Amino acid sequence: MTGAISRRGFSLYLGAGVVGALAAGYSRHGSAAETITVLNWQGYGTDEAWALKLFAEKTGITVRHDYFNSEPEMQTKLRTNPGAYDVVLINSARTRSIAADGLIDPISLDAVPNAGQLAPALRDHLNLVEDGKHYGVAWLWGMNSLAVRQGTVSNADSLALLSDPTWHNRVALFDDAVTEIGVGALLTGQDINAPKDLAVIGAKLKSMKPNVKLLWSSESEFNKAFSAGAFDVAIYWSGASARAQTRYHLPIEFIVPKEGAIGWLDGLSVPSAAKNKAGALKFISFMIDPEFYVQWAASAGAAASANAAAMAKLPADNAIKRIHKPEYLERLQFMSMLPDDRRQAFVDLWSEVKAFYAT
Repeated sequence: MTGAISRRGFSLYLGAGVVGALAAGYSRHGSAAETITVLNWQGYGTDEAWALKLFAEKTGITVRHDYFNSEPEMQTKLRTNPGAYDVVLINSARTRSIAADGLIDPISLDAVPNAGQLAPALRDHLNLVEDGKHYGVAWLWGMNSLAVRQGTVSNADSLALLSDPTWHNRVALFDDAVTEIGVGALLTGQDINAPKDLAVIGAKLKSMKPNVKLLWSSESEFNKAFSAGAFDVAIYWSGASARAQTRYHLPIEFIVPKEGAIGWLDGLSVPSAAKNKAGALKFISFMIDPEFYVQWAASAGAAASANAAAMAKLPADNAIKRIHKPEYLERLQFMSMLPDDRRQAFVDLWSEVKAFYAT
């Protein structure tokens, strides 16, 4: 998914105090010489220093990392380095395609103890399952949807707000083709991954022209412009909205409107050529453990956990918990794999819309 690195902008280190607090409940079961290697975005949870220390104390397994800077690079590393990785983070939109290439193994969720706590809608999402077999363990999820300025915008229950004349020159859109075509699909009652009528979507997006003040491309850019009062209505990321509220005290409200919202889901998978598959499954179970997640969320503002028990353990006033309501899962269309020609059609249409905005 485009924009993925920005949503993964988390802290790398919490401190030894957390390790001591969590390790008390664990026992050691592995050999000190045992290792696994994880392939992920840098700074995206699996490489938290305090967590790796805790996992090593619990299991005797040392965790090493390699990183990718794009999803195609991740796939290339899997394909060209067989046996190098034991766990890989995959945007679930790509999981079934990677499984079809024979690069990842099916996973028995019985071998992942904490998988029993996963929200069923995420655990068994079609992005992760092929022929009844799970090729990824649901880990984190989030949404791209409507965000408004508290105290200024009321009754914000529809994406139609984006073209409402009330908000002339007060709207910000995410400069991302897949997201904005998805917004247009939601507004016109279509499948975000396979819309039947791109022309109707283009017309809907073009109708927003009088209102569009900004096309943003990074969390920092959005927050600075919002803080300066540049706009009041926007398409934004759920996790970034939570961080805007808690870190920067911005008066932003994240809304899943009546049309629904765009969802994303990340999973953890085991490469087919992994050398330590048993260790990999232990690490995946640790990553979805509520005890790890609650500390990570408190220290780094993590994305929403797919583990329902982990989300339930967050404080009631936690922004991630308030924004990522479990009932929203039924109202989301999750991003799925796009064929190259369809993705290009999305890019071409969004370029056309942006050119129209500029005239």
